[in-house]
Amino acid sequence: MKPIQSKQKIEEVNEIYDKVSTANQEYFKIWKEDTLFHWDFWVSLLFTLLPIIFWIRFRKKESSNRLLFSGMFVFIISSWLDFLGVQLGKWYYTGKVIPTIPSYVPWDWFILPVFVMTLIQIKPRLSPFLKSLIFAGVNTWIGEPLFLWFGFYVMTDWHIYYSFPIYVIIYLIAHKLSKVTNFEPLT
Repeated sequence: MKPIQSKQKIEEVNEIYDKVSTANQEYFKIWKEDTLFHWDFWVSLLFTLLPIIFWIRFRKKESSNRLLFSGMFVFIISSWLDFLGVQLGKWYYTGKVIPTIPSYVPWDWFILPVFVMTLIQIKPRLSPFLKSLIFAGVNTWIGEPLFLWFGFYVMTDWHIYYSFPIYVIIYLIAHKLSKVTNFEPLT
């Protein structure tokens, strides 16, 4: 079938994707030789497993679905923003558990969502804005510097303070989603 897209455009995009594919293959080789089963791999794996264990043990079980709904939002938005930052050259990661995904999986998929879900369930009457400041502060001034110190997170065109308002907004939206009550049965 002949595409309606111009042949020149297809060829130009193909050249770019060839470069991306080559870069990914080179990164995989470095990851396999210098990360897989080295200290940074095990620390990253620990950062993946500890939040899961914590969540299973300490979640408010009767609110699991509501909390997971909010956590899934955090998972999706943080992964997307992280992917965008990597693609725009704002930062990159080393010591990754999974080499084929540009974001840092433990942070986006486990640490941030579990932190949000924990804050939502603890002291539910406490101001969501205060909780958002706690979430943003811990991530901006403790979490990110820790990951910078490990060398897992390398900023190239980003300042740590830019993250603070983003974390505040992520928490506030996740909190709002945790209060949604208008789901109707599918039957």
